[in-house]
Amino acid sequence: MKWIGGIGFTFFIALLGFLLAKTPGFDHVGQLASAIVIAVLYRQFFGYPEILRSGIAFSSKKLLRFAIILYGLKLNIGTVLQDGLGLLARDIGVLVFAIIVTVWLAKLLKADKNISLLLGVGTGVCGAAAIAAVAPIVRSKDEDTALSVGIIALVGTVFAITYTILRPFLPLSDEEYGIWTGTSLHEIAHVALAAAPGGQEALAMGLLAKLGRVFLLVPLCFLFMYIMKKKATGEENADAKIEFPWFLIGFILMSLVGSFVIGSIIPVSGEILDGISSLTTWLLTAAMVGLGLNVNLRDLRTKALKPLIAMGITSIFLSILTYFIV
Repeated sequence: MKWIGGIGFTFFIALLGFLLAKTPGFDHVGQLASAIVIAVLYRQFFGYPEILRSGIAFSSKKLLRFAIILYGLKLNIGTVLQDGLGLLARDIGVLVFAIIVTVWLAKLLKADKNISLLLGVGTGVCGAAAIAAVAPIVRSKDEDTALSVGIIALVGTVFAITYTILRPFLPLSDEEYGIWTGTSLHEIAHVALAAAPGGQEALAMGLLAKLGRVFLLVPLCFLFMYIMKKKATGEENADAKIEFPWFLIGFILMSLVGSFVIGSIIPVSGEILDGISSLTTWLLTAAMVGLGLNVNLRDLRTKALKPLIAMGITSIFLSILTYFIV
């Protein structure tokens, strides 16, 4: 029964993160990042709760994959293909730019390669969800994954707030402003936060542009699988198998259900969809708590500072570049 206690522990810290996110200042950071902060601090002051290890590991692995599957409901494939093909081409450019520039800067700065790669993926696609999906494919350590998620949440929040401050001074229409937020910001929540002050049209265009980037998560994951297999060939670990990310199949299926079944074939109320969205957030938060408990702050300065700098520079260039091509 120890694993049940471990799962309960991750949800308890997720609840504390939820409450912390209601306080001034942290209300812009969000539940996910708040919970990771609490988990990391717990680890530093009280150590890793070994007796709960099996349950915490269940949250950080199994619940994480289930959350990503449910996350697929947020992607309306029909909308992307019907109204967002032009934005999709732009989104591909954003994805390629974010990953290549982040990795290149990380190489110049001699930053941690794995964390930098995860941050590049999170910047180019959809923040924490993208990092969580790619991490097992590239065999990222739980500690590196948690650090990456915390950084992406923090930087994305800073950028989203900066966008809202700049909005009144920018010579952009509501539609252009929305496209800019959706093309350049990190998380869906960041896009919603920044685009909302521009009105309903800005919010709609922002989310549409962002959905195009979420859409690219699946082909990106399969591309990384191919790269990892090629990398293993001829090396000492040539016999090591790359675990197939079955949760991506679930992600695709849920995307199809959300795009073509819910609403058109099976009527589902908005309250139920909101409930599923909340469940997804709670599962993802509990999973990130499990990862956060593996973080040792002594490694933060040595491992995460340079990747943070590389990702921050990339994000600034990405914002400027997308602003001029909107």
